[in-house]
Amino acid sequence: MDEWQKNLKRELASARAQGEKRHYAPSVKALAKLIELNGVIRMYADQMIAQVPKLYQNIDSIPELLEALHHIITTAPVYNPDPNQQNFFPMSTLFTYMMMTKAGEAIFRDPEFNGALRRILKEWCDFLDSKKSLYVLNETESGWLSQSAFWYNKLYEFEFDKAKPHWGWQSFNDYFHRQIKPQCRPVAEPENSKVIVSANDGKVYNIASNVQPTDKFWLKGQPYSLVNMLNNEYVERFVGGTVFQSFLSGADYHRWRSPIAGVVRHTQIVDGLMFSDAESAGFDPTAATYSQGYEASVNTRGLVFVESPDPFIGMVCVIPIGITEISSVTIQVKNGDAVKKGDELGYFSYGGSSMALVFQPGAIDYFTVANRPASVNPDDGPPIRVNAQIAVARSQ
Repeated sequence: MDEWQKNLKRELASARAQGEKRHYAPSVKALAKLIELNGVIRMYADQMIAQVPKLYQNIDSIPELLEALHHIITTAPVYNPDPNQQNFFPMSTLFTYMMMTKAGEAIFRDPEFNGALRRILKEWCDFLDSKKSLYVLNETESGWLSQSAFWYNKLYEFEFDKAKPHWGWQSFNDYFHRQIKPQCRPVAEPENSKVIVSANDGKVYNIASNVQPTDKFWLKGQPYSLVNMLNNEYVERFVGGTVFQSFLSGADYHRWRSPIAGVVRHTQIVDGLMFSDAESAGFDPTAATYSQGYEASVNTRGLVFVESPDPFIGMVCVIPIGITEISSVTIQVKNGDAVKKGDELGYFSYGGSSMALVFQPGAIDYFTVANRPASVNPDDGPPIRVNAQIAVARSQ
């Protein structure tokens, strides 16, 4: 991470030395204008940069920060075969240390600043959705179709056609949310309503019971606060229930499925924060994966409420949560749709992600996967696979 920041600084300095005029993408230009006109945001931005410990301080000024943002959103991530040099999330890397400063924790919660960042990430997402991003989908050492990347991303589990240019993918994001072969993720006991399956690939972050309508999600332990998580939808049905939350790394399958069979009652995208961490999480060089409980209440996220015909299960809420980077959540189902267990509900575009499943009180008899021990890093809990069993529902 530190080496990437230093390399970025050298690239920006080299561009200046060669006489390249400073120019920004439209969304970055809008952020520059906001910082110029809003004195409070300018104050926090300046303080945030200055408060980064000297050992890690590579961005020296607001103009250099804006240059870095422009550089990131006009390029696609490059693969690196060296495990010690792999850094696939440039926006997270740019902001990691800034997020943990006092001023950073304030500015990344500011609605205007956060809105400007959302527009920047949207412009980057549009680039990664376009054919302009295809240049990194190649078989060279630094390409995402190299032998090293093939095994790193377990591409043998996914659908592609090597005979086509870029193996059939139409953009970097098309590659990122690639479709898996059905036989690689079979649905556990598809006709047995009592078997609850995972909505995603990933690692268990937390399993919490007796969740409350409101709680202090910003404190140590990051308890779940249903009013905030669910954007005040169907809260009364979940009070005292259970939350199952998991982390998705960049190499995980990024489409998500229904954990139960039922009818979609409500879907919604909640625009929230993207680069905010909980102070109670302490020092976190992972760009806020230690704050996933907090992020379930405040980050950009989707809500998909599915109601089972099984009265013991009732309603389940599937909450895909964007963590930093693109923070793009796409829901593919709509109100009234009937879904089978394991049916696709949506996908994440490029970036880190978390997933929370909220169950009604008494719906779960027991979980068949373990909770993450407190001593284990929040992004390295027990592994789970989409469509595999994670729990058994109550029978009586």
